[in-house]
Amino acid sequence: MSNSMIIRQPQPVMVIQDSDEWGSGICDCCQDVPECCCAFWCCPCFACKVTDTYGEALCLPLLDIFGMVPPATLAMRVAMRHRYGIAGNLCTDCIYASFCTTCTWCQMSREMRRRNIQVTLVGAKRT
Repeated sequence: MSNSMIIRQPQPVMVIQDSDEWGSGICDCCQDVPECCCAFWCCPCFACKVTDTYGEALCLPLLDIFGMVPPATLAMRVAMRHRYGIAGNLCTDCIYASFCTTCTWCQMSREMRRRNIQVTLVGAKRT
């Protein structure tokens, strides 16, 4: 009888969503009124919070101050669509980022909560 140890590296486990649509519409801010108010009254602070929660650089949304099309909002929306497998196109993302910035950040925050990705660590197993 031999004593052997099998070690497995931790593997991220992602919750697969069966929908390729956003979990809420761009104007569904009433789903979370406190969050919507925070975004409306202080969008830069709210955007920085959402970006940090998403795992990107905290101050990335501050780049939006310098452009006609907010680059950070657009980049975050596109990245989120790709990460979660949400259907869409760059043109729509550009329009929402440019003309509905606050609503876009609220929608992305709701989507992150809805698709909460858990990471499960698998420990060593002795045989």
